[in-house]
Amino acid sequence: MPTPEKKRAAALRYEGTGAPKVVAAGRGLIAEKIMAAAKEAGVPVREDAALAEALAGLELGREVPEELWVAVAEALAWAYRLDVKSRDS
Repeated sequence: MPTPEKKRAAALRYEGTGAPKVVAAGRGLIAEKIMAAAKEAGVPVREDAALAEALAGLELGREVPEELWVAVAEALAWAYRLDVKSRDS
C-alpha cells in the first residue's frame, strides 16, 4: 500500500528589492509548524502543493528563481487582496 504524501510548506520573505527569499521549508510536522506559525502571525496560508514542492526544494535564504516568479507573484497578489479585504471589513 503506498504511503500518503506528507504535506509540504514553504515561507517567503520579500524585503522590497530582488526576489522573495525562502525563509522556511519542510514537510510533515515541520510543514504543519510553518503553517501554524503563519496563521498565528496573521499571515495568509495558501494551499498550492506544486508551488510548495518547488519552493521547499530550494536552499533556505535563496532568492526565488526566475522560473517561479509568476507563480510566486500570483500567490503574493492573492495575499495582498486578502489583506486589503480584511482592512475594508
